[in-house]
Amino acid sequence: MMSKTAAGTLERCRGLIDRGILDEKKVKKAVTAATARGVDVEHVLIKDYRVSKKDILLSLGECYGLPWADYDERLPVPPAIIEGLDPFELSFWSWFPLAKDGNTVTIAANNPDDPALSGQFKKYYPGMAVKIVVALREDILWYINEYLHDVPGKLIGTERTGLAYWRNTMAHWRTKLARYRTDMAKARTDLAALRGGLGLVAISDAMIRSGKFKNVMGLYALLFVGLSIAAYGLAKYLRLRHKGIRPPGHQTIVEVTSATIQFLENYHYIPEGGLGAGQTKRTMLARLGDLLYDYSTILYPSPASRERTHLARERNVLAAQRTVAAAYRTIYARARTGLAFIRTGVSFMSIGLGLMGYFGLGPMTVVDGVLITLGILMAADGALWYLPVRKEQAEPPRCLPD
Repeated sequence: MMSKTAAGTLERCRGLIDRGILDEKKVKKAVTAATARGVDVEHVLIKDYRVSKKDILLSLGECYGLPWADYDERLPVPPAIIEGLDPFELSFWSWFPLAKDGNTVTIAANNPDDPALSGQFKKYYPGMAVKIVVALREDILWYINEYLHDVPGKLIGTERTGLAYWRNTMAHWRTKLARYRTDMAKARTDLAALRGGLGLVAISDAMIRSGKFKNVMGLYALLFVGLSIAAYGLAKYLRLRHKGIRPPGHQTIVEVTSATIQFLENYHYIPEGGLGAGQTKRTMLARLGDLLYDYSTILYPSPASRERTHLARERNVLAAQRTVAAAYRTIYARARTGLAFIRTGVSFMSIGLGLMGYFGLGPMTVVDGVLITLGILMAADGALWYLPVRKEQAEPPRCLPD
């Protein structure tokens, strides 16, 4: 015969049974084990039965007919709603305020049906409306530890988490930029193969059309090898250009780079232009570089534990500088790839014009015309890759002035 408390706990887990995650026998065993060990049944379900937090929260939400909230240490809890709270009372009654919208406070509670909660809410938020969401007791304790271990305004643990989040965001973007640069390096390598094959084609074509060599079959074999190499390089080029792995354009790179360093608005105050940095070209990416020009911190905080936060802030600014520099490298890689396109296109045009001018019109003039046309198109395409970079500044942002 289960006690009233155990029966209530079993009802909170009814959603797990209804969705077939655990059968009722296992849930009863988890409730018995939790009672014997003096811990929450959610702890037993997560640790011993490998039930996900999301499934438990869904079950609690279904039980109480309320939305649920998972723990997020990056949550910007307003200081106004946590001032004066008693962490011992919050731990005992298992609730914590999460947000404030006008005159409504959103509160996470582990047992929303507890009649004592209404008195708690009236005590701390008189005259305000309350919106309740369900949360695990363990998550509520984490909120209390994170947000009430110091007075509002001096909390640093959650800020370091936010800074770490932004460092990861910037690292993801730099990794993508590195992948784009790798793709463009592959394209330049393939263009080099294309130019090599084109050279073999030009040599064999000129030798065949001169009529001075007896081993014509060998020359045709050389022509075939050159065409094969050129076709391979051309196929790789067309794949980069048209088949979905084309790297983002100049403006896209700049806009995404700007978005990845938005953390500066929340965690830093750096005057525009850095600390005495000189003006550079007034492009968007240049302004971002100027903002981070020579930022550095030399601090001796008290207590010393806060130094980790100051160092985390500086690491983020340095990571932002690396992100801007990575954007520059990617843009310049696009320019190098565009120049490779132009070089290859000029090679096509030069060889086609040279062969046409030297040997005159004939059956092979069609090949010469194709070479010239492809060369013009490739050179024009390369110019579209290269020209936007001309407006960017020549120097990347520096950490400290010379």
